[in-house]
Amino acid sequence: MSDQNQRLLTIVCESMLESFLQEELPRLGASGYTVTDARGAGRHGRRGGAWAKESNIKVDIVCDAEVAQRVVDHINREYKQHYALVMYSTDATMHCVSAR
Repeated sequence: MSDQNQRLLTIVCESMLESFLQEELPRLGASGYTVTDARGAGRHGRRGGAWAKESNIKVDIVCDAEVAQRVVDHINREYKQHYALVMYSTDATMHCVSAR
C-alpha cells in the first residue's frame, strides 16, 4: 500500500453541464471522477432539484495539481459566465492498495 498526495477538485454546477464534462474531463487529464446529485441554496438561489432546470450536480475529481488547474481554467473560460457553478479544491491523500 502506498499513499499519494493529490488534489480533490469539486465542481458544483447546473446538471445540464454533465454531458459536456463527461466528454471534456478525460481530455483535460482527469483519469476519473464521481458525479452525484446536489441540492442547496446560495448566491444563485435555491436549487431543490425538483425539475431539470433547477437541478445541480457535484463532480469530484482526484488528480494532480496540474490537472486540477487545467480543469479550473477550462471551466472558468467555457462556463462560468453563463452557468451557476462553484469550484473548490483541497489537498487529498489517496490510500491505494496494490492489486495482487
